[in-house]
Amino acid sequence: MRLARVIVVVVLAALASVYVVAGAPIALAVFGVQVLYLLKLRRWWLLAAQAVLVYTASVAGGVSTGILGFLAGSLLLTPAHRDTARVLAPLVVASAALIDAARGGATADATITVVLVSLVVFGLTRLVERAGEMHAARLSLAAAAVAAERLRLAAELNDGLGRSLEVIVEGGRRALAEPDRAGEVLASVTATARAALADARAASADYRATSLAPELVTARAMLDAAGIAVEVRGGHTEPLGPGGALLANVLREAVTDVVRRGTARLCVIETSEQGDEQGDEQAATETSEQRDTPGNTVRLRVIDDGHRTAESPDFDGLRLEEAGGTLVAGLSPTGHFVVEATLPRGHSPAVLPGETGTAGAGAPEPPAGRRRRRPLPTLTHDASYAVSVAVLAAVLVGFSVKALLLLPGALVIPAAACLAVIVVMQLRSVNGRHMVALGVMAVLTYAPIPVFGPVWLGTAGFLAGPVLLAFPWPAAWPMTAAIVGSVAAAGMLFGLPAPVLANSTLSTLVTGLVVYALLRLAQIVKELQAARESLARAAIVEERLRAARDLHDLLGHSLAAILLTCELARRLKCPRERIEEIVAMAEGARADLRSVSGEQRELSLADEVESARTVLSAAGIRVTVEPAELNLPAEVETVLGTVLREAVTNVLRHSEARHCAITMRAGEGGLLLRVSNDGVSSAGAHPGRTRPGSSGIGNLTTRLAALDGRLTSHVDGDRFTLEARVPHRAPVPA
Repeated sequence: MRLARVIVVVVLAALASVYVVAGAPIALAVFGVQVLYLLKLRRWWLLAAQAVLVYTASVAGGVSTGILGFLAGSLLLTPAHRDTARVLAPLVVASAALIDAARGGATADATITVVLVSLVVFGLTRLVERAGEMHAARLSLAAAAVAAERLRLAAELNDGLGRSLEVIVEGGRRALAEPDRAGEVLASVTATARAALADARAASADYRATSLAPELVTARAMLDAAGIAVEVRGGHTEPLGPGGALLANVLREAVTDVVRRGTARLCVIETSEQGDEQGDEQAATETSEQRDTPGNTVRLRVIDDGHRTAESPDFDGLRLEEAGGTLVAGLSPTGHFVVEATLPRGHSPAVLPGETGTAGAGAPEPPAGRRRRRPLPTLTHDASYAVSVAVLAAVLVGFSVKALLLLPGALVIPAAACLAVIVVMQLRSVNGRHMVALGVMAVLTYAPIPVFGPVWLGTAGFLAGPVLLAFPWPAAWPMTAAIVGSVAAAGMLFGLPAPVLANSTLSTLVTGLVVYALLRLAQIVKELQAARESLARAAIVEERLRAARDLHDLLGHSLAAILLTCELARRLKCPRERIEEIVAMAEGARADLRSVSGEQRELSLADEVESARTVLSAAGIRVTVEPAELNLPAEVETVLGTVLREAVTNVLRHSEARHCAITMRAGEGGLLLRVSNDGVSSAGAHPGRTRPGSSGIGNLTTRLAALDGRLTSHVDGDRFTLEARVPHRAPVPA
C-alpha cells in the first residue's frame, strides 16, 4: 500500500510541476493540499483554501485553467455533502471554460484539460483508498468465508450423521423400555451405527480430498519414523479439487514403498503446476497476480535413492488415466527412482455469502452411494477493478481528443484510428507485459510524426507509461528518458519555440507517469482481489481439513466404539448395561458432531483414559494404565485425548491385541503419552505400513505440531507402540 501512495504522490507532483514550470509557484501549495486530501484530511476549510489557491493562480496569475482540475477532483472526493460537491465539480469545469473564453483561448481544449486533471486526481486517490480497504478487509472476508463454511458443514453433517445419532439414541432408549424387543431394536441400531461410521469416514476423506497438505504431513512422519531424510518442496496452489484424492493415493503408495524397502537414505517430495514449467520469456512477462493463479495441471514427484532395480510400486488400482492424468515410475539417469503423477486441476464454481449466483441450484443429485463434493467458492471480481480500467480508458480517450482537436480535418480520421489502436494496446497492458503491444505502440508513436506533425509528439507519453510498467526500473527509466529525449529532439527539428518545446517535453513525462500510475494501480487492485480470494479459499480449505481431522479422530472413534458395543450387546442375554453405554456414547457423539461443525470442545484426558479402558475391556482386551496426574492446559488435554482416541481405535481395527498398556509420564522434556499393544500381524509389522485412506498419523502429527509436540511409532516383534510428546515449561503435579 505504501508503493501505491508513493506512485500517486509522484504523479500529483508531476502534474503540479507543469504549472510551476509555466511560472506559477503557487502550484506547489495546491500540490500540498492535494497530498493532505490523499491522506484523508478532508475538511471544508481545506477545500476552501484550495479554491482560493487555484482561482488566484488562474484568474490573477494567468495560469492555465487546467489547474482548476485539482479543485474539481477534490470536490468529487469530498465525503460530506457529497451531492453538493458533485454539483459543484461541473461548475468548476464550466468556470474554467468561461475563464479561457474570456482570454480568447481554446475553450474546448481547456475544458478537456480540467476534466482530465480532475479524473486523474479523483481516480488515483480513490484507487489507493479502495486498495487500502480491500487489503484491510481481507481477514474479515476470510473469517466470513470460514463462518459460512461451518454453517454448510453443520447443515450437511446434521442432516446425515446427526439423524443417525438420533436414531441410535432413540433405539437404545426403546430397547431399554421394551426388553422383549431388545434384540430386534439392537439389530437396527447396529446397522445404523455401521452406516454412520462409513459415512463419517467417507466425509472425512471427502473434506481432505481438496488438499495434499495432510498427506504430505503423513508422508514426512512415516519417513522420519523410518529414519529416512525427507525434503518436501511444495509448489502447488490449493485447493486441488477432485484430483487431490488421487494424488494423495499416489503419494501414500509411493512413500509406503520407500519405507517398506528400507534402503533409502533420502526421499524428496515435489509438487508443481503447469505454470512452473513455462519458458523464461513468458514467465518474465507475467504479473504477480498471474503467477499466483493456479495452473491447469498439478504434478507430483516422489524421488528416492533406495531402489536398485526399476521395479515399480503397485499403482494398478489408482486409475489416473481415467481422470485425464498420467503416472510413470522408473529409474532416472542418475540412478534415483522417480514416481511422477500429473492430473488436471478440477474447478467447481460457487459463491460466497453475500454474493449472488446459481452454484448448486438445480444441480443434479449424485448417484446413490456417492457423496457430492462441495465446491470451493469463487469470488466475483470487485467493481473497483472495473472502475480503475474505466478511469484509465477515460483519461486515454481525453488525451486523444485533445490531440485530435489540434489536427486538420483531413487527418482526424486516420489519426483517430491510430489513437484507437494505441488505447486498446494500453488497456491490454493492465494484464501483464505484452511485447507485441509495445512494438505496435512504438510504431504508431513515431511513424505518423512526419504526417501529423508536432501535434503527434504528445502520443509519446502513451508509450512511456507501459515501458515503465513492463521493464525493471534500471532498464525502464533509461528507456523512458530516451522517449522524452526523442520528443525534445523532434520538437527542435520542427523548430518549436522554447516554451512550447519545454511544455511538450515535460508533458510527455507527465503523461507517461499518469498512464503508468493508472495501469499499475489497476494491477494492484487486481492483485489484491486475487490475494483476497486466495486467502479466503485457503481459510476454507483449512476449515475443511479441521473438520476432516475431527470427523476421523473424534466422531470416528465414538461411532466405532458405539458399533463395537452394539455388536457386543447383541451377544448378551441381559444387555441392559451395554445399551445404557450405547445411549451415553451416542449422546457424547452428538457433542463430537458439534465440535466437527466448528464448536470448540475441550476433552478431559482422565475421561478419555477411562473411556479407553471401558471400550478395550468390552472388546476382551486387558488394559493397564499408568496415569500421571497433572494440571495440564486445556489445549494439551484436548490434543492428548484425541491421540488416545485414535490409538484405541487403531488397536481395535488393526490388531488382534490381548493386552494394551497406556502410560503417561512427566519429565523435564514435557509430557509423554504412550500406547502399546500386542497382536500386530507380521504383514503390518513395519512402522511405515499404512492403509488406503489412512489419515490418523497425519491428523495427530498436525495437532501435536501446533503445540510443538511430536508423534513417533515403532514396532518390536508383534508389539506396536505409539508415543506422543508435548513439551511444557513446568509440568506441575496435581
